[in-house]
Amino acid sequence: MTYIAHKNDAGGVQTVKEHSENTAVLSGEFAVDSFKPVCRQIGLLHDVGKYQRDFQRRIGGDDSIRIEHSICGAKVAGEMYGKTALAHLMQCCIAGHHSGIPDCGTRADNNGDPTLFGRMRRECQDYSAYREELEIQKIGSDDFNALLTHRCGSKEEMIERFAFFVRYCFSCLTDADSIDTMRASGVPAPEELTSDFPRMKRLLEDRLGSFSGKTPLQKMRSVLQRQAFESAAQDAEIYLMNMPTGSGKTLAGMECALIRAALTGKRRIIYVIPYNSIIDQTVDTFEKLFGDRAQILRHQSSFSYEDMEDWDEDYRRNIKLVTENWDAQIIVTTAVQFFESLYANRRGKLRKLHNMAESVLIFDEAHLMPVDYLQPCLRAVAYITRFLRSEAIFLTATMPDFNSVIRQYALPDSVIRDLVPDKSGFAAFKKNTYTDMGKVSDEELLEKAAQYPSSLIVVGSRAGAKELYRLCTGRKFHLSTHMTAADRTRVIGQIRRALSELTRDSSSPEERVTVISTSLIEAGVDLDFDAAFRELGGLDNVLQTGGRCNREGLREKGDVFIFERDGGRYTRPEQNIMRGIMREFEDISSVEAVREYYRRLYTLKAEDITANSLGALCSGIWDIPFRHYSIKLIDDGGADSVMVPEGEEGQRLAAEMRSSGYANVRRIQKYCCSVSAGELDDLKRQNAVDDFGTGVFVLTNMDYYDPETGIQLQGKDIIF
Repeated sequence: MTYIAHKNDAGGVQTVKEHSENTAVLSGEFAVDSFKPVCRQIGLLHDVGKYQRDFQRRIGGDDSIRIEHSICGAKVAGEMYGKTALAHLMQCCIAGHHSGIPDCGTRADNNGDPTLFGRMRRECQDYSAYREELEIQKIGSDDFNALLTHRCGSKEEMIERFAFFVRYCFSCLTDADSIDTMRASGVPAPEELTSDFPRMKRLLEDRLGSFSGKTPLQKMRSVLQRQAFESAAQDAEIYLMNMPTGSGKTLAGMECALIRAALTGKRRIIYVIPYNSIIDQTVDTFEKLFGDRAQILRHQSSFSYEDMEDWDEDYRRNIKLVTENWDAQIIVTTAVQFFESLYANRRGKLRKLHNMAESVLIFDEAHLMPVDYLQPCLRAVAYITRFLRSEAIFLTATMPDFNSVIRQYALPDSVIRDLVPDKSGFAAFKKNTYTDMGKVSDEELLEKAAQYPSSLIVVGSRAGAKELYRLCTGRKFHLSTHMTAADRTRVIGQIRRALSELTRDSSSPEERVTVISTSLIEAGVDLDFDAAFRELGGLDNVLQTGGRCNREGLREKGDVFIFERDGGRYTRPEQNIMRGIMREFEDISSVEAVREYYRRLYTLKAEDITANSLGALCSGIWDIPFRHYSIKLIDDGGADSVMVPEGEEGQRLAAEMRSSGYANVRRIQKYCCSVSAGELDDLKRQNAVDDFGTGVFVLTNMDYYDPETGIQLQGKDIIF
């Protein structure tokens, strides 16, 4: 009898034997050496359930038949390896290779439960024919047990480590399964996006060498970069690049990654960025620098390859497929995409995990890893560098004592190296003085800002930004996530032009430039103001705002002010700690002040750091809730998106949503703004939005949107 795994539209068939053997080969090839035997084995076993009679009847054309096949291979793994950790890993991967890694449950679960142990109790039809077709040899478990237990400091750490191994092997299996299934179906598998690392390195070195070194700041920038490049020649698992704002961290970080790739033969460079809003600028920088020497894969929620209409259709199709498994040598993505994928359970998210192996991972603005998920994030990085032969570079101008934090919350023996050990040159980047204004009225704040040719005022809420913007006079600009991404991009362009046209010896209201923004401007927006004002927040917020003041050091000193608005409430831990730092440190931008700020913050939030650790939720490796455990890096407070149909394209996309009942989330991203759950309810009550059954709300009354300030909670026709 011929046992069929797949049929294609042309009438061709692939046997279960062919598919199982192909998947085993690919899965083993995808894995690092220590996991190759395990991944080959689960590749061979994953589809033995297709030898069941009813599966063959279904693939023969009887669509009325419903039969589970993925649990059969899990049963075989149990028969071969007993109640061992290795068997448990194989069972998690095989049982979940279609529907996702299941919650393990308990051994008391019954066959009606969707857990691994519940499903293992289910009866299957005879699938023993696999023994006649597949050559399955038992592998040793000693190497796997050694990986799991070696220098493992606690039960919680062993649980986390085991769960990581499961997800990694699952990634190798599901990507191999998907690729071989595509080939059998006559669909070309995606081709790797390649880059020329040696040529990229030469282009980058030429660019860094071309920068002028006229001012003390510019000269010291080169000194710090050379120090980092020399340190990068030494081996480590995790590198810390603490460099001041304006020192060229982005290009220096990429140079260090290329140095490591040249020395160690790393296959990929993965650049992880905290915000969607920064990716455009970073990718643009790399694309202009490297040209066709780098095929850059960008993976973010706000970017759609479907919009790249000038690209070849076959290339667009290929790059969309590559996004699923990250088969590219240069990847730029968000921290949300990176970390939330690592802790997912579905194949759509986890397929890419195995391609994080043998890579250099760059974490830009690494201090922004959220405190509530700091342990899961750091452990993920530590495991990738320890077990998958990768290396990581943490970039930030406000560096916590990551050396101690990683050892405390991830792996105590991680090999960590400081790329810029001599920080005496940081003094050249002291471009600003920081002054605490205390409590001020809005009028006093704007009056102070009016003393400068250009000023940036950053506040902690969107409502506050709108209030100040309405009070402000002269040439003014507003930025917040109440505006669509398209409008924010437009306004940033207007700000750049206004600053370039500014006559700095004039402070007339007609020429003076004032920008009022929420914190979205604090990272990745390279604007330069004479003065900056930051509402009291964390030290990182203040220093990021300060990075937009006197950015190139062309003026002797820039002025940065910290303020509290009359009537405001400032009771968050970060704000209280910040008050103490301002009292105790003359220079709050010093390395010592930054480290002390984070020491106090992490001490105060020690319980929060570990509260969401997977290991804290389980009694052992046998009851891990793979399906129900996840991490959410962005606490959006119940935020929702509203699509604003601006312009011809926006109106066309909204019309398509109305007629089809389907929302292409990626294509509409640039027309979306963010609102809180309460604000969305207000808009619903006023019949200003409709989701047309898509689940994504569209603004149906444009009186509720102002291109300069964004979503309005009352339309222009509301009269009191």
